Amino acid sequence: MTMDTSTHNTVGTVKAPGSYLPESLNPAGYQSLIDVLALAVEKYNDKPAFTSVGRTLTYRELGEKSDQFAAYFQNETDLVPGDRIAIQLPNVIQYPVVLFGAMKAGLIVVNTNPLYTPKELEHQFNDAGVKALVVFANMAHNVEKILAKTSIKHVIITEIADFHSPFKRLLVNSVVKYVKKMVPEYHLPNALSLNDVLAKGAGKAVVKVEMTPEKIAVLQYTGGTTGVAKGAMLTHANLISNTFQLSSRLKVILDEGSETYIAPLPLYHIYAFLIHGLTLLERGGHSVLIPNPRDLPGFVKELKKWKFTGFVGLNTLFVGLCNRKDFRELDFSSLKLTCSGGMPLTHSAAEAWQAVTGCVVVEGYGLTETSPVVSFNPIGKEKIGTIGLPVAETDIKIQGRDGQALPQGQSGMLCVRGPQVMKGYWNQDAATREVMTEDGFLTTGDIAVQHEDGYLQIVDRAKDMIIVSGFNVYPTEVEDCLSSHPDILESAAIGVADDKAGEAVKAFIVLKAEVETLDIQVLRVYCKEHLAAYKIPKYVEIRTELPKTNVGKVLRRALREEQA
Repeated sequence: MTMDTSTHNTVGTVKAPGSYLPESLNPAGYQSLIDVLALAVEKYNDKPAFTSVGRTLTYRELGEKSDQFAAYFQNETDLVPGDRIAIQLPNVIQYPVVLFGAMKAGLIVVNTNPLYTPKELEHQFNDAGVKALVVFANMAHNVEKILAKTSIKHVIITEIADFHSPFKRLLVNSVVKYVKKMVPEYHLPNALSLNDVLAKGAGKAVVKVEMTPEKIAVLQYTGGTTGVAKGAMLTHANLISNTFQLSSRLKVILDEGSETYIAPLPLYHIYAFLIHGLTLLERGGHSVLIPNPRDLPGFVKELKKWKFTGFVGLNTLFVGLCNRKDFRELDFSSLKLTCSGGMPLTHSAAEAWQAVTGCVVVEGYGLTETSPVVSFNPIGKEKIGTIGLPVAETDIKIQGRDGQALPQGQSGMLCVRGPQVMKGYWNQDAATREVMTEDGFLTTGDIAVQHEDGYLQIVDRAKDMIIVSGFNVYPTEVEDCLSSHPDILESAAIGVADDKAGEAVKAFIVLKAEVETLDIQVLRVYCKEHLAAYKIPKYVEIRTELPKTNVGKVLRRALREEQA
């Protein structure tokens, strides 16, 4: 594998974000993600594509069922190409069917978190102008509360076992609904079941929609960890480019048609969407979808069934699993790649994972606005604590407060330019201008440093930085220290008002299950061995859990709001 550590590439003159697809990243000449699926179905036909809850969907079935879904919308509704459809599903095999079926009909997909509150749903649906919705039955009661306040005309509901045989479908769905009582009552009289929709589309021809790379494929809403979520317009060019940018890093360890990857992170999140929904799919991989990774006993039970070769996760999940005896007893002999993203990877989590599984965690970095991958550690040349090297065709700039580029070794705002950078924010030109520079760079909001060998390291988010007596304190550094303590499971650090220093560091820690208490003064002595005095937490609060997003990222903003 040839590795270029340069921060520059062949992008050349500034081009409109989201509009171009470099030939170097498109060897098959794809024009849209539908082309990616079509070739995958042709090449890998009866190989497994996705599995969930004991049901495996082959590439052929994925092609057939997505055709049926597209045919229904083309023949039975008044929706036209460019209209938006929201997908509000957990990790079940219905998701890829709906995703690619919607794209075949020319619809723009709006990925929607199944755990959103009615207020969050109303905002996203109205902001995107959603006209159709596919929703998991377990969350349909929330849709009922806001449907009349939206422009949604078509609601399609699916239950967890809808793609199983009739007997198993009835059994599993009944247990989930009546025994486990996981489906709250709802009243959506005009809604259709997904299976009925597919039946109506069966046998009908799919009219091919003209797709070009610069057209929007997905409205991917930002996580909202720093404010109100905005819809990033990701084009077919963005997503195809990023598929091959990531694949170029993984292909040395990604054998065509023979990988089995565990997918605990939700496909509605851009990180898992890109890896499982596109990169692995293009290579003929098999993704085992985990609908509820927070059920760690059930998760581990599912892992026992597979000789998995890849695992995609994030820091909190690695920590939670490694602290379980049943997980440590699993067979990891086939595991050759573990990917981390979504939040900073602590040294303690990386070391624990490698000790338990024998597999190094390979960390990357990305944003919703970059489809998402910006950089990734080269396989076999991993450097823990860094986010690796920029992927192909990607320009990186470390920018100072005056807007000028900083030399290697100095920390500043990380700015990115490349074919994976979004077209802009949906209906938010002002917000787009705020993050895009005149020369085509996206300002990420993350503080980074680039070392002499080209490897990048995220220092912290600019908005999370703590200023103590004029000195910058990066929460990630404090958290990495705290998490390395043998009694601490996880941690978070924020800045709180302080009369003398302006701000002081406050830490929130969660102790390991077997630890009853921790002497805070002893902890400060421990921190003193690793941190400068002004970085040591002035306040420490022990909690049973930390607030997190639905993908497991710690919400520092929520902690700050509590202290206000």
